Amino acid sequence: MAENFNLFKVNEVRMTYKSKVKASERPKLTTSQEVYELLMKIYDENTIELKEYFKVILLNQANKVLGVHNLSSGGIDGTYADVRQILQIAILSNAIGIIISHNHPSGNTSPSVNDRKLTTTIKQACDIMNIRLLDHVIVTKDEGYYSFTDEGELL
Repeated sequence: MAENFNLFKVNEVRMTYKSKVKASERPKLTTSQEVYELLMKIYDENTIELKEYFKVILLNQANKVLGVHNLSSGGIDGTYADVRQILQIAILSNAIGIIISHNHPSGNTSPSVNDRKLTTTIKQACDIMNIRLLDHVIVTKDEGYYSFTDEGELL
């Protein structure tokens, strides 16, 4: 069996992160309203009412935005958010905290049972990795947003 194992035939794995914005120029997020305003600049206004998207805002220790990751896009009533990919991008970007977001094409800002379950799962995974889940913001084009933190659901 040892002759079938070749140390020189393994894949190399690298972790990289390239910053294109000076730290002094990064926006700082301190309120859910600021998060919503940033997200509305990022979501495509032509498709926000057509299908769901899931995004991750990556933050440093000072709550300054390191970047935004477009995790997934789905259908009219759902999109898939892989917890492992969320943690992977947070670790690769050296994020201390994250804010997750998805949109509701229906215009309804209320979280579903699945939204609440997903938030709990992501929070537990973040806690294990010592990454702060600061908020989960559900956005709509015209009806505003829902913040899990503002509503006391992320303690």
